[in-house]
Amino acid sequence: VQLQASGGGLVQAGDSLTLLCTDSRRTSSNNGMGWFRRAPGKDREFVASISWNGGSTDYAHSVKGRFTISRDNAKNTLYLRMNSLKPEDTAVYYCATALRSGTSSSTSSYRYWGQGTQVTVSS
Repeated sequence: VQLQASGGGLVQAGDSLTLLCTDSRRTSSNNGMGWFRRAPGKDREFVASISWNGGSTDYAHSVKGRFTISRDNAKNTLYLRMNSLKPEDTAVYYCATALRSGTSSSTSSYRYWGQGTQVTVSS
């Protein structure tokens, strides 16, 4: 497994949570990375992406202002800080490494995917 996502859990609405994604093969430092999620019965959807050096970020409208994506290339780690969580944020969250260095909201732009971490937000 190249990408390992962690940090998920069960929280209450309004709480915060930080997801981590570690790249064990250390091959993502020159690539954009992203977070996606899949809620029960729904398709996988874009959450946030970040360019190779962290200089550019992009967010889904539903999480903008609440979630923050960041990365530490020295630690080969991608983060997703999630504040003011809502029950509709409940999903399995996946991290992914992009084909290119910039940001992208399209799943087809990503080549490596982590196994996912469950986030459950109770009301």
